[in-house]
Amino acid sequence: MAVASATPPFSPPYLSSPRHRRPDAISLRPFSISAPNCLLQLPLSLNSLHIFRRPRFAAEASIGDRESGGSTSVSDDEGLVGEDAAVFDLSEQKLTSWVYFTVILGVVLFVLNVVWIDNSAGGVGKAFLDAVSGISDSHEVVMLLLTLIFAIVHSGLASLRDQGEKLVGERAFRVLFAGVSLPLAVSTVVYFINHRYDGVQLWQLQSVPGLHQLVWLSSFVSFFFLYPSTFNLLEVAAVDKPKMHLWETGIIRITRHPQVAPSPWHNTVN
Repeated sequence: MAVASATPPFSPPYLSSPRHRRPDAISLRPFSISAPNCLLQLPLSLNSLHIFRRPRFAAEASIGDRESGGSTSVSDDEGLVGEDAAVFDLSEQKLTSWVYFTVILGVVLFVLNVVWIDNSAGGVGKAFLDAVSGISDSHEVVMLLLTLIFAIVHSGLASLRDQGEKLVGERAFRVLFAGVSLPLAVSTVVYFINHRYDGVQLWQLQSVPGLHQLVWLSSFVSFFFLYPSTFNLLEVAAVDKPKMHLWETGIIRITRHPQVAPSPWHNTVN
């Protein structure tokens, strides 16, 4: 293939200096390339770009990460992106932390009973149920409203976690989150138990052999699905500073969302 080189009809001044000489004419010759050879001759291969590597994130484990601010990073040698949910080092647990947890749990249950459950002590739980029940005479509608109220408050506060922790701190927001969600959950569950046989009964399976054991087993599995976040008791009770976690191992790696866990429990209690 011949290429003609022609001198332009004008010669700009900036091309006349030695530093801006016009390059010699270039001859283009026919050539052929093959895909494999072309890839091998590239000065920068795709393999060197690392664009197909799996991204890695720095993660912090809560075990042993107390007030000192230290963190336990996941090693690249383990091949983990998130945190190892199965890690539990007994030697890093503190007896004082579990004493605090026991005391906090007792105080929370006592306050819940006085403020919400016990009517004689001025608990407002019954007043809340009466207010919602006054909206409709249908127990099904009331049950739906209680569920919606709990879901909106519980999920709504969870969605505001980042802003809330920046505003009042991790521990204070966890106390607020539990202090609002727990009473609403108790009222919803109690109302369901008290009215579980109302309406049209679609099935009667209580007399089926083995059903009772199946319900207990399904309930255990449903709570096991929530591991490790639910069983991270020191952070749940705000004894340890609550942190955001990205679990990669354990059952949570399969479910990907804690809402999958209550499904077996809902099916068994219904």
